[in-house]
Amino acid sequence: MQKITVLCVGKLKEKFYMDAAAEYAKRLGRLCKFELIELTEQRLSEDPSPAQIRQALSIEAAAIRERLPKGGAVVALCIEGKPCSSEELSRRLADFAVAGKTQVTFLIGGSFGLDEELKKSADWRLSMSPMTFPHHMARIMLLEQIYRAYQIQLGTRYHK
Repeated sequence: MQKITVLCVGKLKEKFYMDAAAEYAKRLGRLCKFELIELTEQRLSEDPSPAQIRQALSIEAAAIRERLPKGGAVVALCIEGKPCSSEELSRRLADFAVAGKTQVTFLIGGSFGLDEELKKSADWRLSMSPMTFPHHMARIMLLEQIYRAYQIQLGTRYHK
C-alpha cells in the first residue's frame, strides 16, 4: 500500500477547511497510508523585504527537510510547476509505485511558497493551476485530487 504524506507550512484555522481536510483524510485512509503534517509558518511583517522572505523560506525549508520521510518521491506544489490532469496525477502515483517509490510526499508552502532549493530538489514540480489560490485552499484541492487519482485507478464512478 502506497504511503502519501502531505507536508504543509501553515495550519488550517477555518472550520470549513478543517472539515474538508478531515473528510478527505478519512477517505484516503481507506486507499493508502495517509499522513498530513502541518509545520509552523514564519511570521513576517506586513511588507517584508525580499531578503526577509528568503530567510523565512529557508527556515521553513529546514523544518520541511527535518520532517521529510526518507526515500520515495517528493512533489513540490509551486507556480513554476507543470499542471496536469487528474488522469495524469493518477498515472504518476501508479508510476511511482511501479518504480518502487511507495512513499510519495507532497509539499505545500506557506503564503510565500517554498524555498528555491527545496523546489529544485523535488522529483516533480506540480502546479495546481495558472490561477492563484490561498495555500489553505490548495491543500483541500490537492487532497481531493489525490483521492480522485486513487478512484481513477480503481475505476469507480467518482471520476466521471
